[in-house]
Amino acid sequence: MPLKKLYLLVFISSLAHHATAAPLWVLPTDPTSATKYYHMPWAYAQRADSLYQQLQLANAGLEKEVFFKAYKGYLYLLTQGLVQNAGKLTIADFSQSSRNKRLYVIDLELQALSFQTFVSHGKNSGGEMATSFSNQKDSYKSTLGFLITSDTYVGSAGYSLRFQGVEPGINDRVRFRDIIVHGSRYVNEKTAEEDGKVGNSLGCPAVPMAQSRPIIDAIKGGSVYFIYHPDEFYNATSPVLNAEFNSAAFFPLLPALSADSLLVPSTNPIR
Repeated sequence: MPLKKLYLLVFISSLAHHATAAPLWVLPTDPTSATKYYHMPWAYAQRADSLYQQLQLANAGLEKEVFFKAYKGYLYLLTQGLVQNAGKLTIADFSQSSRNKRLYVIDLELQALSFQTFVSHGKNSGGEMATSFSNQKDSYKSTLGFLITSDTYVGSAGYSLRFQGVEPGINDRVRFRDIIVHGSRYVNEKTAEEDGKVGNSLGCPAVPMAQSRPIIDAIKGGSVYFIYHPDEFYNATSPVLNAEFNSAAFFPLLPALSADSLLVPSTNPIR
């Protein structure tokens, strides 16, 4: 369900890409550095850092850099009006081995890690480690980047969840490719231990069968789903990670920067 009370103003500005970013595990103490290095105002870099610590994501195996990128993208997509289920943020960290529980479903309303579990990548993306990605149908490779969850249905893979890709040329063909969230009997701890990896999919981020329905029900209906990898092409071309915009959004997760802040609509929305 979408958040119902969107009262506090978030003014996001100066999110210019910077090639010489500082290490994301060190939080700058001045607003200018935060905007320059983190691509978000200082108050929200502070909030991202606080959430990362509170959720104990380092202990869960998620690097701060990955979380900051996911959170920045979440804020940007929120300002574009693309997020309906704003209380959830999902991160599939494909920089990790598939033996790891590398899927993180974060409840931003409760400020809790709802799920941490296994997730598959495409069989042509790699074995244990994902190394190659595609936006092409029948490539049997995983896609990267920011997706918005959509509707559910029951198909050949059982109860499943569709995506909307929001990054042109990167993941905007996910629906045409039938890239979905579904359960798999080969994505689980037993398979990971016996085979040294979980089962590969045809490109879908499949999850353990026993957890598929609760995960799908938690994130369906317009939440942000970020598939991360330190892929040079993606990081250089992602219109979300490299967004430069002046925009604003209301949501009850952060303190207002200023009572006098103005809504400044984006001049370069993603469609």
